[in-house]
Amino acid sequence: MAKMNQDTYAGGGVVDQVEADPVNSRNERSLYAARLKIFPQKVSGAFRRLKWLIMFVTLGIYWVTPWIRWDRGPNAPDQAVLVDLASRRFYFFSIEIWPQEFYYVAGLLIMAGLGLFLITSVVGRAWCGYTCPQTVWTDLYMAVERRIIGDRNAQMRLDKAPWGFAKIRKIATVHAIWLLIAIATGGAWVFYFADAPGLAVDLVMLKAPPAAYVTIAVLTFTTYVFAGFMREQVCTYMCPWPRIQGAMLDEDSLIVTYNDWRGEPRSRHRKKSEQQGLDTGDCVDCNACVAVCPMGIDIRDGQQLECITCALCIDACNNIMDKVNQPRGLISYSTLQDYQVHAAAATSKGREVAKEEQRRFSVSHIVRPRTMIYFTLWSLIGVAMLVTLAMRDRLDINVLHERNPLFVTLSDGSVRNTYTVKLLNMLPELKTFSVTLDGLPGAEMWYAGAEEEKSRNLIIEVQPDRVRDLRVFVVMPEGAHGSQSFDFVVTDPETGQSSSADSQFHGPTP
Repeated sequence: MAKMNQDTYAGGGVVDQVEADPVNSRNERSLYAARLKIFPQKVSGAFRRLKWLIMFVTLGIYWVTPWIRWDRGPNAPDQAVLVDLASRRFYFFSIEIWPQEFYYVAGLLIMAGLGLFLITSVVGRAWCGYTCPQTVWTDLYMAVERRIIGDRNAQMRLDKAPWGFAKIRKIATVHAIWLLIAIATGGAWVFYFADAPGLAVDLVMLKAPPAAYVTIAVLTFTTYVFAGFMREQVCTYMCPWPRIQGAMLDEDSLIVTYNDWRGEPRSRHRKKSEQQGLDTGDCVDCNACVAVCPMGIDIRDGQQLECITCALCIDACNNIMDKVNQPRGLISYSTLQDYQVHAAAATSKGREVAKEEQRRFSVSHIVRPRTMIYFTLWSLIGVAMLVTLAMRDRLDINVLHERNPLFVTLSDGSVRNTYTVKLLNMLPELKTFSVTLDGLPGAEMWYAGAEEEKSRNLIIEVQPDRVRDLRVFVVMPEGAHGSQSFDFVVTDPETGQSSSADSQFHGPTP
């Protein structure tokens, strides 16, 4: 029978290998590799502080926003950000979006996509490394682990230790806090869809709609599993962005880079090697960059799909360079163009000269044709949305001609058409609108329930932030034939704003 042993593959995983069978010489290799646990080490530095700041800001926005109040008057909700599914409204501070204005949401999604393309073109996967929800919540979960268990070495010791009271207590505490964070995550999400204070009371009193509890349960489960257990696997296997980002990068994109032109050959005994006249690089092979990586990769192996550009390896390497009295930047944000220039300089001028010429930042990394195109498109969409928001009317009219029957000939020979007219009052106050006919000379109209008010001008009251449906009858005197175009025009006498809807009047064929 074939014998099984274990062989390490290039990514650091372990796969089963089948030794050659003396009877059947065909070798088979398993395509499955079990996940290797990653225990990232705590690190300090500029990028780590930036990640803490972004984490606190983004989590604060997520959890606090539903509780912010915004006065819109007595007939509108006072929650600053609210997706009111029952009334089919989206409120964002002073902005109110109706269903027919969904193109604003589409515009925001397009801006988000272009913004992601722009950021990736400039600084690689900065979204993944700093602001992606998976990264933010995983960072928070890791902070809880370090607080309860300890840093990397303590976590590794606890993982290998036999089960006992101390181990169970620490792990149970960690998971209990994880669950509380996950529940708070799911609970905060449902607060965006209803009045937060009222819904919070209903949730505690078990009076909230079943959909709220189901949503909280689903988000609690996904947060707990993704941030607590799957972590880097979500970024590597579930997220499509690592496979798309390659199309967004070019030779001027800033990415986290190991500058092997100054780091190789590595040596853990740099001073001794220099005394012996051996050529050594700045890398002391301490593996600090590997220990702090939340994805468990070695940046010295080059660019990899798993790298989320969190730059923690830069902080770790800079700390080591400070200790060995070498300039920072062995691992740095660099472009492919800069890397090639520095590598060529190291070959022609020497490593020390190349280190002195090493660039940290250049405006050319940002201002280039690709990024300018992305930024221009992003800006144009944003400006267009702002202009339309500022100029949009707060009243609207929709008209639907009834098809059965298309027209009715009355006893006196006049012809009547029937329409369903919807008047939209998008303001949080009672409004009185004027509805008139533009066209159809000699025509009159009235609405169901007010037959005695035949006129070319109807006065209609519409409740605050509501739609009023009217069944409107339009009649033409005897002799009307064929089809004629005209408009219903609704006007707010107080502000002068108006809106119109075109329609057709149908009569007998001449």
